[in-house]
Amino acid sequence: MPLLEVERVSKAFGGVRAVHDVSFTLQEGELLGIMGPNGSGKTTLFNLIAGALSPDAGRIRLGGQDIAGLPPHRICARGIARTFQLVRPFAGLSALDNVLVGRLYGRVRATTSEAIAEAERLLALVGLEERAGLPASQLTLIDRKRLELARALATAPHLLLLDEFMAGLNPAETASAMTLIRRLATEGMTVLMVEHIVWALMDLSRRIIVLSAGEKIAEGPPPAVAADPAVVDVYLGADRESRPRA
Repeated sequence: MPLLEVERVSKAFGGVRAVHDVSFTLQEGELLGIMGPNGSGKTTLFNLIAGALSPDAGRIRLGGQDIAGLPPHRICARGIARTFQLVRPFAGLSALDNVLVGRLYGRVRATTSEAIAEAERLLALVGLEERAGLPASQLTLIDRKRLELARALATAPHLLLLDEFMAGLNPAETASAMTLIRRLATEGMTVLMVEHIVWALMDLSRRIIVLSAGEKIAEGPPPAVAADPAVVDVYLGADRESRPRA
């Protein structure tokens, strides 16, 4: 049984189809990438899976149980954690306390000492053990993203949603972020990620889904997707439209 099943899911806003009839499955331990030009429905799809939005049609199952329409805190308790492109840690709290907050909303209940030990382990995992006592407001962008990831992992998720985790990072930071994501996947974490840095997504993912105008237009291994005429047309078309006209 797949860990995640998205079956013919649709969502519209004022007659505009943000996501239309999208279906896919995600196996436990898989890293699946979602790509597409701006406005293709990627964020809406993430919001539907994470509970920020309810679908107009279709089903979303986690471990065989229907989660479509559940509020975010209940979906988190079922085992889905999410990071956001714009990270917003609790600025006045330490890095350690930020991770402890994540622990409150997850699947596992623990004693205070157990929760602190796990938070320290996660900070070490993402490379922030030396900054555990610093207020989040003093962290750099890459470190705030690492903190966001540790906070998501503190919920003990079955499935991790990464929403443009590498947005705003320089090349060295991007490489560091890729190493961290690859480590999580190697250790068995199931990951669904949206990313605008196409080469990074291609390098990390075993399988890629491409969205355009809310519809799935391609799915498969990265080399096959990169060579798909529909994908090439969408990206070249988006590139042409973004160029200034003479």
